[in-house]
Amino acid sequence: MDFSSVYSPLCFSLSSFRGSVNSFLSHYEPLSLFITPPLAIFVAWILQSFFHLVQEKGLKAFVVGLFMKFIKLFPGVNKYIEAEKQKVVDKLQSSGTSKKESWLTVLPAAGLGTGVIEKMKHEKGNDVAWQGKCSGTVYIGGSESERHFSVINEAYSMFSHTNPLHMDVFQSVVRFEGEVVAMTAALLGSEEKNSGGQICGNMTSGGTESILLAVKSSRDYMKTKKGITRPEMIIPESAHSAYDKAAQYFNIKLWRVPVNKEFQADVGAMKQYINKNTVLIVGSAPGYPHGIIDPIEELGELASSFGICFHVDLCLGGFVLPFARKLGYPIPHYDFSVEGVTSISADVHKYGLAPKGTSIVLYRNHEIRKHQFVAITEWSGGLYVSPTVAGSRPGGLIAGAWAAMMSLGQEGYLERTREIMEVSKRIQKGIKEIPELFIVGRPDMTIVAFGSNCVDIFEVNDIMSSRGWHLNALQKPNSIHICVTLQHVPVVEDFLRDLRESVQTVKENPGPIKGGLAPIYGAAGKMPDRGMVGELLLDFMDSSC
Repeated sequence: MDFSSVYSPLCFSLSSFRGSVNSFLSHYEPLSLFITPPLAIFVAWILQSFFHLVQEKGLKAFVVGLFMKFIKLFPGVNKYIEAEKQKVVDKLQSSGTSKKESWLTVLPAAGLGTGVIEKMKHEKGNDVAWQGKCSGTVYIGGSESERHFSVINEAYSMFSHTNPLHMDVFQSVVRFEGEVVAMTAALLGSEEKNSGGQICGNMTSGGTESILLAVKSSRDYMKTKKGITRPEMIIPESAHSAYDKAAQYFNIKLWRVPVNKEFQADVGAMKQYINKNTVLIVGSAPGYPHGIIDPIEELGELASSFGICFHVDLCLGGFVLPFARKLGYPIPHYDFSVEGVTSISADVHKYGLAPKGTSIVLYRNHEIRKHQFVAITEWSGGLYVSPTVAGSRPGGLIAGAWAAMMSLGQEGYLERTREIMEVSKRIQKGIKEIPELFIVGRPDMTIVAFGSNCVDIFEVNDIMSSRGWHLNALQKPNSIHICVTLQHVPVVEDFLRDLRESVQTVKENPGPIKGGLAPIYGAAGKMPDRGMVGELLLDFMDSSC
């Protein structure tokens, strides 16, 4: 073949093209030609950043945030806003934080010895009366000086000096932890054939640490498996705020997706956010706000089809749902029996009735869990490996959790689950009998959220607070909830009576009560600039600790 016959016309075409381009560019200044390409790249980067922010925050939130930043540039405006924010912070502070003026700031010159116990009893007397009056908070029934309280307190004191970091020394505590993890895993599907037979995990300081570890492990596992270096996770709007914390700690892009009309995770909507960088999706059983179980089986299928991790938050349900199912309640599948579930968090210090500061994180297999661990090989202090966020851990808490589970057994948990589920149903029935209130969704467990279309529910909450009840304020929609515990079993009728009377009081005399937080909650809910609400929370926390 004669290549010259092809090459000559090609050279002519290129020469002609070059001549045309040079002729066209000759009309422009050389400096302009030099500046234009980097300028175009810079403009493209600005536009990309703009669209990224709009996509992440939403157009409304982006515009409002931009507007607030603009008006703060005017002299005096920012000073006025800061002053108003401080008023809100002072209001929040005055509603329940101890007076800090009397707090010690230096170590006393002479120690109190055993007399410190009397001082502690005196300080404890200033605590709010919580027996039977708090949503969640204390899950064990009875008083602090009897029965189950006494068992876990004695177990804790017996091992208060121990630390499972020293595995060769405190072998008893190491065994306790292994057995607590194994017993919890058995409750959550480890004995099912389709669990894979490798369920493993560790004890942590609480649900937040369990979630943090599950997110971190999922991120690193997916990096190894798929090479994902810009990780993203997708959670329903009802998922716990610990996922926001994990996203900030571990540099993961977080997509929080609105729930469906039943206040469950919207599987279809979550699917729309999955892309090549997705490492994890999340479901709750149940969700903290409304006590509703997400469609775990559907989410498991979604995770499996895309080959991504799926964490189930069982912090509240881990020690209720297995027993509620045995009692005949219609509980959908939620654990490792569901294909696609790669990790689970379950709090022993809630309905497991263990001392505060005990939770479990579980994984489907050891391959995933290994990404939770941190191994250090080049430290002058020696070889180091740690399973959780904490290095040293209180062995007393582990011992207390083991004592709680062993002292109750399956029969004990069944009986207590029967009690709290019956109280939950009684509360739901009682709320339905109050015409001004409605229940949010269809609660599956022991959390009952309720709102109102004719009275300010936050004012109702303030009246209930003045009567000694401590409930939880919610948003989207504005509502409050009670997390039923064994403490509520003897006082359920008192609660319903006070709720009926509080609703009637607000209906007859609408308007905030002195010292109440309804105006603040109401204002926060209506405030379009969510960034400012966040700043308020940060200022409040900064002044509280």
